[in-house]
Amino acid sequence: MKRVLTALILIPLVLVLIFLPAQWGWLFSLFVAGVAALAGWEYLSLTKRCGANPPRIATLLALLALFASNFQWPDSDHLLAIFGILGLGLLVYCTFFKPVGEVIADASASIFCLLYTGLTLIALPALREPPYGSSSVLLFLLFVVWAGDTSAYYVGRAWGRHKLAPKLSPGKSWEGAVASVAGSMLIAAALVGLATVQQKPADTVLFSWLERACPAAILTYPEELWYWLVLAAVVNVAGQVGDLAESALKRSAGVKDSGTLLPGHGGVLDRIDALLIAAPVLWYAQVLHQRF
Repeated sequence: MKRVLTALILIPLVLVLIFLPAQWGWLFSLFVAGVAALAGWEYLSLTKRCGANPPRIATLLALLALFASNFQWPDSDHLLAIFGILGLGLLVYCTFFKPVGEVIADASASIFCLLYTGLTLIALPALREPPYGSSSVLLFLLFVVWAGDTSAYYVGRAWGRHKLAPKLSPGKSWEGAVASVAGSMLIAAALVGLATVQQKPADTVLFSWLERACPAAILTYPEELWYWLVLAAVVNVAGQVGDLAESALKRSAGVKDSGTLLPGHGGVLDRIDALLIAAPVLWYAQVLHQRF
C-alpha cells in the first residue's frame, strides 16, 4: 500500500512537470537536479560504507553546477567540457583537503557520483527538448520504464522460477525479465496508438480542448510503430541493467535499500536506478536515428 500511495503522489507531479509549457522548462530541469542531488547523497552514503569518505557538499555543488551549466548551454560539447572541469575540480579538492591515503578512494567516489547521478540524468531535460526529444519522447521513456518495472514485479512474484542474477538480485527472474520487455513494448504500442487517435481529423472535443489548453500534451510519435517497439525493448533492457547495477552497488555496501525517503520504494536511487542507464541510452538512440 505504501508503494502504491507513493506512486499516486509522485507520478501526477512528474506528468505535470513533463507537460509544462516551454517557458517553464527550467522548472523541470530544477526538479531533475533536485532528484539527482538526493540520489547523489544516497550514493555517497553507500561509498562511505565501503571505506571512502568523499566530500559530500563539494560533490553536490559540482552536480548542481553541471545541471545549471547544461540549462545555460544545452550543447553536448559544452556539457562534456564542463563535466571534465568539474571532475578535475573534485580531484583538486580531494588532493588538498583530504588525507593523502584517502585521495584515490574519495576522488574516485565523488567523480563517479557526478557521472552516475548527474551526467546520466542530464538526459531527461535533453529528451524534453528538440531536436532529439519532446514531451512525448520523455513520456515514452518513463512509461516504458514504469511498465517494465511493474510487469517484472508482478509476473516475477507469481511465476518467477529461474533466477536472472542471483548474486546481484535474488528476487529477479528470467520470467520477470521477459514480462518486463513485453510490458514495455505493450505500453509503447498504446502510446503510439493514442497519438494516432489524437491526430485524426475526427478528434473528439476532449482532444481539441486539450490541444488549445496544453499543446505539449498532444502526443506525437512520427516514426513507424516498429521503431518505437524496438526502442522500447532496447530502453527496457537498459533499464534492467541499470537496476542490476544499482543492486550490485548496494550489495557491495551491504545494504538492502539506498535510503528510506520514499515509503515502499526505499531511497531515491532505488526508484530511479533504471533511468540512470535507460535515459542516456534513449538519448543516444535518438541522436543516432536522426543523424544517420
